[in-house]
Amino acid sequence: MKPVSSRFTRPIQTLHTYTRNLSSVATPITLHQHETPSLYPPPLSNLHQILQKCAKQRLPKEGMACHTHIIQYRLWNNTLTSNILMNMYSKCGFLKYARKVFDEMPERSLVSWNTIIGSYTQNGNEKEALDLFVMMQREGTEFSEFTVSGVLCACAAEFAVFECRQLHAFALKASMLTNIFVGTALLDVYAKCGLLEDAIRVFEYMPERSAVTWSSMVAGYVKNELFEEALLMFRKVQVTGVEFNQFIISSVLAACAAIAAKIEGVQAHAVLFKTGFIVNFFVCSSLVDMYSKCGSINEAYSVFAHAQDKNVVLLNAMISGFSRHGRSMEAMILFEKMQQIGLQPNEVTYVSVLSACGHMGLVKEGKKYFDMMVKEHNLSPNVFHYSCMVDILGRTGLIDEAKTLIDKMPFEATASIWGSLLSSCRVYNNIELAEIAAKHLFKLEPDNAGNHVLLSNIYAANRQWDEVIQTRKLLKDTEVKKERGKSWIEIKDKVHAFMVGERNHDRIGEIYSKLEDIIEEMRTYGYRCETEHDLHNVEDDKKEELLRHHSEKLALVFGLMCLPSSAPIRIMKNLRICGDCHVFMKLASKITGREIVVRDTNRFHHFKNGFCSCGEFW
Repeated sequence: MKPVSSRFTRPIQTLHTYTRNLSSVATPITLHQHETPSLYPPPLSNLHQILQKCAKQRLPKEGMACHTHIIQYRLWNNTLTSNILMNMYSKCGFLKYARKVFDEMPERSLVSWNTIIGSYTQNGNEKEALDLFVMMQREGTEFSEFTVSGVLCACAAEFAVFECRQLHAFALKASMLTNIFVGTALLDVYAKCGLLEDAIRVFEYMPERSAVTWSSMVAGYVKNELFEEALLMFRKVQVTGVEFNQFIISSVLAACAAIAAKIEGVQAHAVLFKTGFIVNFFVCSSLVDMYSKCGSINEAYSVFAHAQDKNVVLLNAMISGFSRHGRSMEAMILFEKMQQIGLQPNEVTYVSVLSACGHMGLVKEGKKYFDMMVKEHNLSPNVFHYSCMVDILGRTGLIDEAKTLIDKMPFEATASIWGSLLSSCRVYNNIELAEIAAKHLFKLEPDNAGNHVLLSNIYAANRQWDEVIQTRKLLKDTEVKKERGKSWIEIKDKVHAFMVGERNHDRIGEIYSKLEDIIEEMRTYGYRCETEHDLHNVEDDKKEELLRHHSEKLALVFGLMCLPSSAPIRIMKNLRICGDCHVFMKLASKITGREIVVRDTNRFHHFKNGFCSCGEFW
């Protein structure tokens, strides 16, 4: 005679026990008058199907009702049933109930542990997931590659480098390192924690790679700001014939946006059409962002206009694009339309619309939106919103009001806020507040040479040469390197970079010769080098030579030499464009009849027919 299973020999649970379970998790079923519960339980497979449907469609009430049946008919101690219940509660966001089911299980399988660990990771409670894995090991429970990959995902969210390295050794010891799920999760953790070399080693060691593996590697390069390497990795993906997913395309578009690589961005756009991912609004938002950051705001709007569904993410990308290009009116109109179609602005929306006001010096509108976000949309201004307001006030010369706002902020001012104030002091020659802003910046950003240089330039503009010498000496003593001005232009799939006074380019002789011809023609329009924009303590002739060979001018001339006459010239710059180069670009657009687009650290400048889109406000 076979021994009776232990689960059938357990004492019958009391009504009190059922009451405890029903009140804490399950939803009780109300019986009609004279109605009694059925003596025969429904098939367990039917209950499983209902629970799985509740999990898929996020139906917690129906799932709880099903849980009631399970308790009523004493089916709660079935391991598979408990696993499905945990999954349902987790998918519906009731993590506390999922954990209660787990804790009350008489027996737990490997799936039980994987389910609860994955639930914590997916619901943003990664620390608890790591603690559970430790508990699992202490109990001596066997684990699988899914367990390890799930815990690694928790490490990625927590940036837990030490635990990640332990799990790496753990996976190596268990011969799991060649598993595609473990390897992908491991390289993802290393990349997110900034340990890209470790991520690359794991990637190269993997004998097999999935689309998710390649996507994680491309995203890792982007996260660590190695954008060109990300694009090279994408080319490898194309060669290997791996199936694309929307995540890898979004990462590629982010890389293109960061370095203004429009040609590669257009290629990624073509891939989107081919694969059908263009309908995904996250991908569509990345595409809008890419075109706007590459200087093609009209193409960005075209993508936006043809999007089938518009959500807050997509609208934010378009409003931000308009703001970046100085098209404040379009940004504000789209902000109003957003509310008309029933979408509520969020914190990101307000940063974009306030930034648009800042680019055009719209103080009244900026104050209106700042008040609106609190009074109408119940949003608390964060440091980015205050930074925008300081920028708006400072750009319009209201520097004292900007300083008062900084003093009244409910939190400490960031380097960005003090930097904005310092820049405004440079424009309006406010030395007193400049020194206060610089003092804070030296503490917050001791390695940023630009702050020392900007303060030095303010002194130089006021001919306070002793202070200039002192500031430059302080910069030298701190051994911080000043970032050199650099501009680049993309021509025929190749990026050409220029430094001030460039000598290494293959055609530099032709470029300088062409530049002299253009300057000579400009002189007939009254152009002269505005030497007040060069703040070195040297003779005017030397200043004029330095200004004449600024990197953006060299990039422009090369663009005129190489690009078709109908093509706009797009130049990217790592620093703010100086006043003399701004005048030069306006005249160049008038003389040549070309549209010139310059992206500096602050915004885009569209030069056409002798005018700039910034309206002399940058």
